[in-house]
Amino acid sequence: MRRFVMAVAAISMVLAACSSSKSSSSSSGAASATTAAPATTAAPATTAAPISGKVGVILPDSKSSVRWETADRKYLGDAFTAAGVQFDIQNAEGDKTKMSTIADQMITEGVKVLLIVNLDSPSGAAIEQKAAAAGVKTIDYDRLTLGGSASVYVSFDNVMVGTLQGNGLVKCLADKNVTKPRIVELNGSPTDNNATLFAQGYNSVLDPLYANGSYVKVDDQSVPDWDNQKGGQIFEQMLTKAGGKIDGVLAANDGLGNAAIAVLKKNNLQLPVTGQDASLQGLQNILNGDQCMTVYKAVKKEADAASAAAIALLQGNQPQTTGTVKDTQSGKDVPAVLATPVAIYKANVKDVVADGYVTKADLCAGSYAAECTAAGIN
Repeated sequence: MRRFVMAVAAISMVLAACSSSKSSSSSSGAASATTAAPATTAAPATTAAPISGKVGVILPDSKSSVRWETADRKYLGDAFTAAGVQFDIQNAEGDKTKMSTIADQMITEGVKVLLIVNLDSPSGAAIEQKAAAAGVKTIDYDRLTLGGSASVYVSFDNVMVGTLQGNGLVKCLADKNVTKPRIVELNGSPTDNNATLFAQGYNSVLDPLYANGSYVKVDDQSVPDWDNQKGGQIFEQMLTKAGGKIDGVLAANDGLGNAAIAVLKKNNLQLPVTGQDASLQGLQNILNGDQCMTVYKAVKKEADAASAAAIALLQGNQPQTTGTVKDTQSGKDVPAVLATPVAIYKANVKDVVADGYVTKADLCAGSYAAECTAAGIN
């Protein structure tokens, strides 16, 4: 818990330096809705002096992870409202053409900063090119756009996310005393640079174990567009091909992890499954023993850093950053703010509640009340 608090405190110090203007933000937790909210627009708040210019935000979808609508939309909106910044938040719902159309509309309507979570690098780079031609600054949010032209990249240390997943799977298998475990890897979308970084992280842990014969890699497949339904189908094919002989699943996020869990339950199996996002469903799966761990990315910290960067750009300033990230396509070093992820197991699910990301009422509803009590969630 001490390491968790120190990590959050360190991130907060970085974010405080990300803007030269004063701002405040809501500390309320994320809601538990799973459907996309409509486009969000707002006028400047009356509690802060208005900052000239408008920010456009385009989220990627509402299917791959619930976080985009339950967390990112809320926290970005709260931060801009508190700072007195006009903003427009819309969701492309997994459609690259729709994202391009939204971007065109926002540019035409006069946004000065455009913050995007790309659906793939080529379409994201095209949007950023059009924005640059119109004098609009861009921010890569959560996903780096390879070959793009963003002024800054705001995300988490995504290689570390994968490393935590790999170490988590190793820990969970060791706790179960599984010898020479047979592993399948259910990777994220092949068009998402983050998925590549996650895999880099967990393969840095698992590949040496495969190489020395301690572990056996049974299968390794990517899931197009992070589609959970396709992920379940792919995993079911993996399980069938392996004759049911699988000991652990490296799933790249909670949605894919839950898809794998549904297939395992259908086959009366329960074994270590990883995840990411600390979603309500993922945390409940951990409480009932169906998922061994997830990775908590404090979205509010990421959203606050992105809003601070956008405000700096509106004011004609260069955002404060923590370092750079290499664009492997262009070779450029992109200024970046990278927050620190945290591994979550049953023993520290309570930390996610204490941080306000999920509420006890939502997490501990119904049959999960007893599990929450056992996990020390009071």
